[in-house]
Amino acid sequence: MIGDRMTGRATRAAELMAMRLGGAAALSRSDLELIETTSRRLETAPVGSDVPGQRILVSGWVARRRTLDDGSRQIFGFLLPGDPLEGRRRRHAGLAALTPVETAEASALFEAAEDSLLHAGLTEGFEAIRDEEERLLLDHIVRLGKLSAYERTAHLLLELRERLARVGLADDQHLPMPLTQETLADALGLSIVHVNRTVQQLRRDGMLELRSGVATLPDPEALADLCGYQPLRAPRPATGPAAPSDAPREAAAPLG
Repeated sequence: MIGDRMTGRATRAAELMAMRLGGAAALSRSDLELIETTSRRLETAPVGSDVPGQRILVSGWVARRRTLDDGSRQIFGFLLPGDPLEGRRRRHAGLAALTPVETAEASALFEAAEDSLLHAGLTEGFEAIRDEEERLLLDHIVRLGKLSAYERTAHLLLELRERLARVGLADDQHLPMPLTQETLADALGLSIVHVNRTVQQLRRDGMLELRSGVATLPDPEALADLCGYQPLRAPRPATGPAAPSDAPREAAAPLG
């Protein structure tokens, strides 16, 4: 069992990776042992730094983004704790730390996932995550092309809440919110002024509360109906350790 020979940060990292990869596949003992080894190879990076590939994000938030010649940027999506950071995708968009981040060097894990005979669970887990990344990108295109500013913001909040909940970092109504209005503007194709107005309208409508780096969605079902949000694929029953916490962790630099 993960944690028998580990303590502290490495244990939490191993649990997180097991939950994320095991959410779509049944992990074998050898898969879990490799995850345990990977969880000891932790490194930190500050806000604004480029994040290398072939790693697993253990804590913090990362943006997949492209910076234009005039210095502006388009954010294509957010990588959250438990998500793989794959180097092969970096030629199209870079990865930038939005908060202080901690990652695990995972080249051995990626390599093992290529062997579907010895590590079928890892292979299936990584494939499921890649399929979901495509779904998230298509959802993002629909957000930008077909939804209003109000609907875009609601849709993104619901997506982030669901993804964080799968690894124990959010619950039905609460999620950590480290994103600034500028970051949301870059992700939603809006001006900062428009984002501010939209957030204030969500608050007035009783659809959003923000306090101490935590966002609260009082009625997520009504919000989903409003913006047409469809949940991501339901995770498999847990085969690894339980979620590390029932409450979302607070994050710095909250959306104001």
